[in-house]
Amino acid sequence: MDLKEKIRTIPDFPKPGIMFRDITTLIEDYDAFEETIKRLFTIAEKYDIDKIAGIESRGFIFGTPLALKLKKGFVLIRKKGKLPGKTISQEYDLEYGKDKIEIHTNSIEEGDKVLLIDDLIATGGSMRAACELVEKAGGNVAAILFVVELPDLHGRDKLKDYDVRSLVSFAGE
Repeated sequence: MDLKEKIRTIPDFPKPGIMFRDITTLIEDYDAFEETIKRLFTIAEKYDIDKIAGIESRGFIFGTPLALKLKKGFVLIRKKGKLPGKTISQEYDLEYGKDKIEIHTNSIEEGDKVLLIDDLIATGGSMRAACELVEKAGGNVAAILFVVELPDLHGRDKLKDYDVRSLVSFAGE
């Protein structure tokens, strides 16, 4: 199955010149969604990990079924102010400003090997912040998985210290 064909492209969203890669069409298709999880599992099972962590919100979509298949716990990485307990945070740059992500202080234990997941890598800023957050909590980043990669935006450059994998790529499109 060609997963790339299951991802809808919406031109000029959210602004002119952007080709938005919409994964809703992928996850709405049971067979495509199941195949995506199977492929992520095939990659992830090769790593010695203690936990999986996903970035809000689409990282949750792929990370939770993967965590169940791997029989691992799932750590929520959320935007500032969304978690009810004591948190640690990491700031990162946006195109016009800054944002912050957080995890609960007890989500990752010292030495935990963590696999990070999100739906898409563009510039890599939020995932870089997620890696730094895991490390700040005492964990180690075992690998990073994405469903979609936009290599023209050079997100891997920010993640060059980590093992990064993606299922599909939209280069030059």
